[in-house]
Amino acid sequence: MTARAPEDLHALLEAAFNERDIDALIALYEDDATQVVPPHGERVTGLDAIRAAVEPIMARAPRARMDVVEKVEGGGLAVTYGRWSLADSGDHEMSGRGTMVSRRQPDGSWRIALDNAMAP
Repeated sequence: MTARAPEDLHALLEAAFNERDIDALIALYEDDATQVVPPHGERVTGLDAIRAAVEPIMARAPRARMDVVEKVEGGGLAVTYGRWSLADSGDHEMSGRGTMVSRRQPDGSWRIALDNAMAP
């Protein structure tokens, strides 16, 4: 799963959640990426910390929906704004707006540098 455009990252995150593939999800982030994790807004940096923060959410086997609303791109960087929702088979449902900063990699793919799933 490789993002060829910044907005592809949202679809790939959705697919990783829906397939319960945490390795695929983690592979979308740069090594030193920072993520703001719902529902409490915990800020974590680095792939190990992102994995640890996302594992409890992924364990609930949520169905994800992620839509890109807007994109600003230039100089090998992009900011994408989106809407997301996660719902599991129990009573747990989360939704919000997110802001993601991604960077073009030397091979032309895109990876996430900053991910705020709790953007205002």
